[in-house]
Amino acid sequence: MAKHPFTFNELNMILSEATGKTLGEADVNNVFAKTIDKPKITGIAGDVVEQSILGYPADSDSDPDLIVDGVPTELKTTGIRVKIPKGKTKKEYKAKEPMSITAVSVNNIVKEDDFEDSRFWHKLENLLLVYYNYAAPKAVPAAEYAKFIIEGYQFHQFSDEDKEILKNDWTIVRDFIRDIQANYVDPRTEYPRISSELRKQLMLIDTAPKYPNPPRFRLKQSTVGTIVEKHFGQKLEELDETYSSFKELDDELHRLTTLYKGHTVRELLEMLHINATLNKHKDVSKSVTEQIIVKMLGGKAKKLSKIDLFSKAGIIPKTIVTTTAGTRTEDMKLFQIDFEEWTRSEYDSDEGQLLPMTFDQSFVYNYFAEHQFLCIVFQESTDGDKLLDNKFIGFKRLAFDEAFINSTVKKLWEDVRELVIDGLLVESVVYKKDRTPQINKKTNTVKKSLNFPKSAEYDVFVRGSGTDSTHKNFVLNGIHMYSQYVWIKGSTMVNLLKEIDFI
Repeated sequence: MAKHPFTFNELNMILSEATGKTLGEADVNNVFAKTIDKPKITGIAGDVVEQSILGYPADSDSDPDLIVDGVPTELKTTGIRVKIPKGKTKKEYKAKEPMSITAVSVNNIVKEDDFEDSRFWHKLENLLLVYYNYAAPKAVPAAEYAKFIIEGYQFHQFSDEDKEILKNDWTIVRDFIRDIQANYVDPRTEYPRISSELRKQLMLIDTAPKYPNPPRFRLKQSTVGTIVEKHFGQKLEELDETYSSFKELDDELHRLTTLYKGHTVRELLEMLHINATLNKHKDVSKSVTEQIIVKMLGGKAKKLSKIDLFSKAGIIPKTIVTTTAGTRTEDMKLFQIDFEEWTRSEYDSDEGQLLPMTFDQSFVYNYFAEHQFLCIVFQESTDGDKLLDNKFIGFKRLAFDEAFINSTVKKLWEDVRELVIDGLLVESVVYKKDRTPQINKKTNTVKKSLNFPKSAEYDVFVRGSGTDSTHKNFVLNGIHMYSQYVWIKGSTMVNLLKEIDFI
């Protein structure tokens, strides 16, 4: 049992008083003193909450940290990022990273028959989450955490629906390990598959790092982020139907395909009572297809990210329009690049110095590894059809495999880092075949190009996005440019999706 008893009222009083203070201001027991000669100490924020705010000494007990009114409760101190988006007044709250829960003990989990008696659930059943604002664009040494503000706290219990999802996720991992141990002479050679092969099946958790490093269960960053967003006031819609596994969700998507397959976007809008605004081309935008998915599932939100289940499971909707020949020509925009994060370094406690961040610590790795694309696939009847006239043919769910991430995506990440960090990024004039400069007709200015990885040579590449060349408000390495985004080539998506059956 945990050694640190509190009442609910006591903790509310203590943590309310700490909220709004920096970790340094709350550190009455001088926990930060140990960071003077150790630039990186893992978990310094948690040490301050435990030893200075709650006032109990560090221990390595694997049971939940606290007893709150007689209830074992796990304390988790976790970083969040708080910002006010450009043009808005309301703060946005995001999780900084996944949340480590407990070890994936391959020798012990196979003996656990009851989820409610598992070590995993004991750690998750009752949580006390303390949030601090990781207000730094780059990794900082442990001493710098003293500047971070405690934004709030919450006592968190998972809903019955979430508990069922967590149970299914945990069971998938346990049964996979049982199968390995039952069917392989040396199971250790197969354990690395736990992290890579199960990722597509797990909704709220993953496991990291890879075996032989001791793997741990983690709540996905998207799962933690949803908890954070809801705590700080974000409203998310709950569907009437619940889906406790990807299999259950896939079964429903298959049913919807049977019901709606062959109908055009125009017909689906009418059938589902969706009012869509036509653009100047007398067509609808691709965002309409996201509304179609939500309506098919019985929801009311305009975006899938506003549906609780899809938000916490990290499911991103993507519209795929294939030509009559079964190909796709349009490239797909994924996310805006944060160059400060992309090029940051990490303090290494063993080396005692700043070292380059590894790929698997990066946002771009986490984006491709954690998220899945739910592709709603349409087909043109004739080349160049309006979206309104495209026919719905089904759903595909794409999870990027380790080979793709660690080759194609990693190469992009490495090459962009080299260009920016080593000062190799250059802007050059774009010339016509006759070697005269190309002119932007809209602005009557000379067209210029950056030497970021382009689609001609990369399956995943970088492309800027903006209104026109007179509004290049982002500056990187002294160069004015559009905001830059990661894209995936349309032909690459076609090839990836060819390997996946319709749901």
